[in-house]
Amino acid sequence: MNAHVQAPATVKTTCPYCGVGCGVLATPDGQGGVGIAGDRAHPANFGRLCSKGSALGETVSLHGRLLHPQVDGARASWETALGTVADALRRVAERHGPDSIAFYLSGQLLTEDYYVANKLAKGFIGTPHVDTNSRLCMSSAVAAHRRAFGSDTVPGCYEDLDEADLIVLVGSNTAWCHPILFRRMIDARAKRGTKLVVVDPRRTQTGEEADLFLGLKPGTDTALFSGLLVHLAATGAVDARYVAEHTSGFDGALERAASIAPSVAATAAATGLAEADVAAFFALFAGTKRVVTAFSQGANQSAQGTDKGNAIINCHLATGRIGQPGAGPFSLTGQPNAMGGREVGGLANMLAAHMHFAPEEVDRVRRFWKAPNIITGEGLKAVALFEAVARGKIKALWVMGTNPVVSMPRADAIRESLRGLDLYVVSEAVADSDTARAVGKTTVLLPALAWGEKDGTVTNSERRISRQRAFLKAPGEARADWAIITDVAKRLGHGAAFAYPNAAAIFREHAALSAYENNGARDFDIGALADIPDAAYAGSAPLQWPLPKRGKARARLFADGRFYTFDKRARFVAVQAPALAQAVTEDTPFVLNTGRVRDHWHTMTRTGKSQRLSAHRAVPFVEIHPDDAARLGLAEGDLARVSTPHGAAILEAMLADGVRPGNLFASFHWSDATASDARVGALVRGVPDPVSGQPELKATPAALGPAPYRSRGFLLTRAEHTPPAGWWWARATVEGGSGLQFATQESSRAVALAMRGLFQGLELAEYADHARGHYRCAVYDGNRLVACLAFAPSAARPAWDLAKAIFAQTELEPSARRALLSGRAETASAGPTVCACHGVGLDVIAGVIAAGAGSVEAVGAACKAGTNCGSCIPEIRKLLPQVLARNAA
Repeated sequence: MNAHVQAPATVKTTCPYCGVGCGVLATPDGQGGVGIAGDRAHPANFGRLCSKGSALGETVSLHGRLLHPQVDGARASWETALGTVADALRRVAERHGPDSIAFYLSGQLLTEDYYVANKLAKGFIGTPHVDTNSRLCMSSAVAAHRRAFGSDTVPGCYEDLDEADLIVLVGSNTAWCHPILFRRMIDARAKRGTKLVVVDPRRTQTGEEADLFLGLKPGTDTALFSGLLVHLAATGAVDARYVAEHTSGFDGALERAASIAPSVAATAAATGLAEADVAAFFALFAGTKRVVTAFSQGANQSAQGTDKGNAIINCHLATGRIGQPGAGPFSLTGQPNAMGGREVGGLANMLAAHMHFAPEEVDRVRRFWKAPNIITGEGLKAVALFEAVARGKIKALWVMGTNPVVSMPRADAIRESLRGLDLYVVSEAVADSDTARAVGKTTVLLPALAWGEKDGTVTNSERRISRQRAFLKAPGEARADWAIITDVAKRLGHGAAFAYPNAAAIFREHAALSAYENNGARDFDIGALADIPDAAYAGSAPLQWPLPKRGKARARLFADGRFYTFDKRARFVAVQAPALAQAVTEDTPFVLNTGRVRDHWHTMTRTGKSQRLSAHRAVPFVEIHPDDAARLGLAEGDLARVSTPHGAAILEAMLADGVRPGNLFASFHWSDATASDARVGALVRGVPDPVSGQPELKATPAALGPAPYRSRGFLLTRAEHTPPAGWWWARATVEGGSGLQFATQESSRAVALAMRGLFQGLELAEYADHARGHYRCAVYDGNRLVACLAFAPSAARPAWDLAKAIFAQTELEPSARRALLSGRAETASAGPTVCACHGVGLDVIAGVIAAGAGSVEAVGAACKAGTNCGSCIPEIRKLLPQVLARNAA
């Protein structure tokens, strides 16, 4: 290396995916790329990264980025775009009142962005209608915390997972959705014998690893934990002294619990579980002092999500297992800054700094902000907010950093309702998201910075504030969200209150408000950081709140038995009996559950750029119990139509005995940008929880049936191509380009003609057997392969693993050219991806097992699969007996 060439500096930052908040070391290459490694010094992950975090370097390209402001589809200057926004907001407020304006924010925003958006809306414009996609994530946990503790406080920390003797996971596929935390749980099992109980209607990959799996009926979590509370009381496992000295409401909560599930047998009947399994769980919980109950979207995303959270908390309060090492209820948040959004009041039922709408709190924030138009009550929560858009009550909507046209329930109706808005503003990094492509009467797109370009803070699930730091230059005209908001504020006449020179100044104000007239009365207090200098902010290490100016930081809260209620006692909550938000009918006999997959994030605007992350689940799918599939005439890989009264999608059938009969599971990641007919959010009714407003995303009545197509195929190209209308398709990034899997009613002759037209002027090598409906072709530009296609009747649909491996090569041997046309390899391929971290395929893993690797550890030693984040370990463990049995036969 030239001695005068300086090596690129490594930047410490934080992963932009789930709420674990892993530390990342980013080393830019100076050409727009970056090397990624885990930060061994970060207390959330100690250097480990999951498959998504490991692939961050593959997602920072400018492909698909929104780089310039647009007004009504035409490029505009920042001056014009911001002037359009400010003028329209002023006009709407004058004509219809400030409460006709709404903001919809995101857990992808940094805390500083969140803070100024909330301040502008609630303090200066004067609209209460500010909500966030975190409403869909953890708002029921927030409501449960507030009812029980008087504050939205997560009592514990990640070290509790290391120190627990029993971990109960409720509605959490932790192995896939929080893999780094799951590795800590598995490590605890190896080191201290920690038992793992998984409560979920679907036997997920996490359930496969459980010591006890409780596959209860959807929505019956409250019955399970009501039965547990009754059992604790009946067997003397209640900490009577703790209950008497530090809580209230126990008798009422116990009486209600007894009316729901008075015995083990009644609990089993209510939940659909075996009595023996219920009894085993109750005995394990009662007999283990160090218990952590971690709950996530499966509990929260429910019309009874708040009650589910309180039913869990009730059992911890009854036993005094809260605020102690290895013991407590633990809400696992889904987004990187869902917690930060809660801190600044980004939810419609919060004001700022964990304050709400008591008159003294409103007055306190008004005085601190010097806010002339401070709101005095709650705004509309997400579902109600978008219903108000449809009714015409909301005239102006500003969406920041999220994709509600895909992720919200009844998404089709939402997309249509946006057309009626006088002003529709989208601050976004992505140009072609479904939300960015929607239109109002006046539509303004504002290019925002993405991860790697923006600078600020996020707060993870254990209350730890970490820095996201910029290591890439701002592309095009993209700007920080906070800077965009402050410029609009200045145009609205509020410049003095939004004169922030940088993100550090915003953070200092945020910290100062948390301490303002606090004196220990509020849980959220980071007053010790209110005077942090710019340099210290730039270099700050991860810190856990509370961090008051006086007093010590605490990893755990409530160890002293003092809570944030007026009498300092925690509250038991009498929960309601479980009931489905909507009952199944003859026309909709299935219960549709929705959720995530291992390697993708939200609507794939980032993870979809990575070929590694796109390899594991390349097409939208629906999981079906084999008995249901057989009854409907569906086989593995067939296309199936899932429909509800609100929408329909065509998904590839995946037979899974982990799904209860009568239940379905589909992922919400695919959008109109990545598939023809797979927006699962459009199918969901989304009945809101009456306390939290969080919509039900886990139990929508649905119908299912075959969606037959004449033929199936795949197309690999260097550039993206959109298939003809009427085709079913799903797009995935592949090494070297873009891959489409498709289905059509057209003949092989028609497809051949389409390929010849699409690649006219290039060399086309073809194999055709039109009599049997088979067609393959490879397209060359000189010696370079630019496209390849395989097409066959649906019953003989071609697999693309071999073709993808050949497509990734720069120069093709004659054998590879022959393989593209024959569909048969002369050497073995890796097969479908199982381990995304190391790119290890199914056939490779099966091969090393067949060669003698008889354990997960042996497989890892032979081919590295399962040795990084471990999220593929459940799949490897399932493969072991299958391959060994085949070999024995």
